[in-house]
Amino acid sequence: MRRKFIYLFLLLTLPSLAQENLPEGEFKSPLKIPLVLAGTFGELRSNHFHSGVDIKTQFQEGKEVVATASGYISRIKVERYGYGKSIYIQHPNGYTSVYGHLSKYAPEIEKYVRDRQYKKESYAIEIFPKENELPVQQGELIALSGNTGGSTAPHLHFEIRDAHQRPMNAMLFGIDIKDTQPPIINELRVYPLSDNAQVDQSQNPKTLRLNKLQDGSFQAEKIQAYGDIGFALATVDKQDDANNNNGIYTIKTSFNGDSSLDVVMDRFSFAETRYINRMIDYGYYEKSRKKVQKLFLERNNPLSIFKNVNDKGILKLTEEDMNYVYNINVSDFKGNTSAILVPIHVSRDSVLKYKEEKITDYYVQADENQEFDLGKWSIYVPQHSFYDDYFLDISTKGDILHLHEDVIPVHESMTLKYDVSGVEQADREKLYIAGVGYRGRTYYEGSYLDGNTLSARIRTLGDFTVKKDTTGPKITPEVLTDSKWMSKYDMIKIKITDDLSGIKNFRATVNGKFVLMEYEYKTDILTYYFEDGAIKDTENDFKLIVTDNVGNNSTFTAKFYRK
Repeated sequence: MRRKFIYLFLLLTLPSLAQENLPEGEFKSPLKIPLVLAGTFGELRSNHFHSGVDIKTQFQEGKEVVATASGYISRIKVERYGYGKSIYIQHPNGYTSVYGHLSKYAPEIEKYVRDRQYKKESYAIEIFPKENELPVQQGELIALSGNTGGSTAPHLHFEIRDAHQRPMNAMLFGIDIKDTQPPIINELRVYPLSDNAQVDQSQNPKTLRLNKLQDGSFQAEKIQAYGDIGFALATVDKQDDANNNNGIYTIKTSFNGDSSLDVVMDRFSFAETRYINRMIDYGYYEKSRKKVQKLFLERNNPLSIFKNVNDKGILKLTEEDMNYVYNINVSDFKGNTSAILVPIHVSRDSVLKYKEEKITDYYVQADENQEFDLGKWSIYVPQHSFYDDYFLDISTKGDILHLHEDVIPVHESMTLKYDVSGVEQADREKLYIAGVGYRGRTYYEGSYLDGNTLSARIRTLGDFTVKKDTTGPKITPEVLTDSKWMSKYDMIKIKITDDLSGIKNFRATVNGKFVLMEYEYKTDILTYYFEDGAIKDTENDFKLIVTDNVGNNSTFTAKFYRK
């Protein structure tokens, strides 16, 4: 009932863009170079829809980033992951523009941020300036582009958000990209959905053959089907000046000429973005690495990107010997379109391949709180952790917990608990719960100890174990050695790594006073820039303490000289 309410709420409170007066011509390009996209709005990413556009910066950092419109800087954030260094500008028209993965702020902003980092003695920081503190004019330099945070290559992540902080498609505001190419159709799948449904005498999903016609459209192989069925599509778009596989703008479907369901990538809320795992065939993606998006609505799917929905996009085929046509039209923002026609003959044949379902002792219900005990391990599953009801394959072997295969999406975090009462008190604080990945490689799950119980919150199924970490992080200076003259260098670079629980925090001082070191987790490099003026003496004592996630410390010290 709660999910139905959320779905209705989103539909009623999210006005259509046709009714909303979008500001025309008020927003300009945030870069002074031609705009080429590495990613589009609404693109299917890991556990979320892409909330902005990724603008290429010619494979370089340091491109000038300017305010897209006048306003004031309302938020500045520096974080290891996510957007890295970012700026948020509040505009008088109610919209907010966002700039992410920056390398450096404009001088006034840089000083403003650095002063507060030193006051807090922390690299990571979030600041909310007042309206009169950092005003900016349209076209004013605010930062230099970079590759900080979760970025995998130099680019600018750019967003425009509405008054409710919902990200919107920046192209709606005049951010123009050259695109004359129609979307690419990679795969079309069909799904029997009801208990009596079948496609070509099978109750299992099927990938359909597509034949390209002379006009560029596609015709799928004819299917024999009965009962409730739905389709899912894998599609990407390419712009003229880039080879990236970007997201599409709209998908419009019809059944025998009547609208069935549309997908429109105009706007969504951050509260709903994780429901991407409900929209895609998650299990198929985990096995094939292909993202097919369902063109039908299932239980617990409140996504507001679906429009003009009829019968939840599900085709109800009950009249035998009838012939129907299902149409799909995929378009990019420029209106380039790829079309698919699917001929359907309704026929209730004998089923040759039945849908397989493994019955286990562990049945989870999406709308219930549940807990499973397995000796030293226990699993707490809060309601809404799953979208549907499932039988889970759960077992233990020694300290290893097998919590199903990662083919079912987890929406709300579950809690794993491990009984450490048999572990010496001194060793307990060095334990952590780890996920077991490819070829047995383990990774730290955020763990916490409470008495005899070690716990971790997880949002992915798979294998888990308990690991012990008694070794401090490894610290490797790149240039700095004891008693070295550093006058010809403008920075100190140090590599920090931890192969077990991972890096939690770090703190550097010179002559006993905190100095700011910037952290790039993709390279494991800490950097201190001498230009910040914190070093004034010729002789300096440098000290770095690095701590891992279970509290092991490593310390590096060195004396250096500088004029």
